[in-house]
Amino acid sequence: MAHDHATVAEEEYLQSIFWLQEAGLPMTGANVARAMQLSAPTVHEMVNRLEKDGYITRRDDKSLKFTKSGLEHAEAIVRRHRMIERFLTDVLGIPWDEVHEEAERLEHAMSPVLEERMLAAIGDAKNCPHGHPIDPADRVPGVPLADCDAGAKVTILRFENEAEDLLHYLMNSGVYPGLDAVVESTGDDEVAIRSGKGEHVLTTSVAETISVTADPSPPPRTALPEQLVLAKERYGR
Repeated sequence: MAHDHATVAEEEYLQSIFWLQEAGLPMTGANVARAMQLSAPTVHEMVNRLEKDGYITRRDDKSLKFTKSGLEHAEAIVRRHRMIERFLTDVLGIPWDEVHEEAERLEHAMSPVLEERMLAAIGDAKNCPHGHPIDPADRVPGVPLADCDAGAKVTILRFENEAEDLLHYLMNSGVYPGLDAVVESTGDDEVAIRSGKGEHVLTTSVAETISVTADPSPPPRTALPEQLVLAKERYGR
């Protein structure tokens, strides 16, 4: 039986494992280690603890699977994180490329009363400033911008990697969730799109981490894990 309250360390792991599930990446110890930039023995120890505490189980192929309680805990911390980001941006006026790390610090120490007040303050906002649904069940399928052909009309859904250094790059490039644009060119090194605000040039590796809706749309595909490891510390999620 799972504990009623996960520790801060367990919440960090549950959040990272949930991110792997949400992004469609294999939920393995190796990917958790890559995501959190931790050693395999450290991750193995915590995975054992999460299993013992009733938050995850392991499939026959050693991949991880949430228990009902584990999924509820993971969704709660992810929802809280995204709500805090929205509050910091909309209510306190902090730029969206600076709120991820602040939310990381606040998400573990929030009382139910403060959470309720924040929810009231953000009104009917459905997504965090980086395009992820505050309620994970509302996630809209997208395709990597890097896959879209020249001439495709795209709308940016979300940034799959929320590492702060990457968010600064995206902010400086003038792209943001909800932006409508047309793909001008694609290549091995760069992807160029044009919106009503002008041309935006992104490296292909960054375009790999941007989910969009597109017309015409390429086939659905999960972004490659190695492309999502762009931050020095860890995945931004």
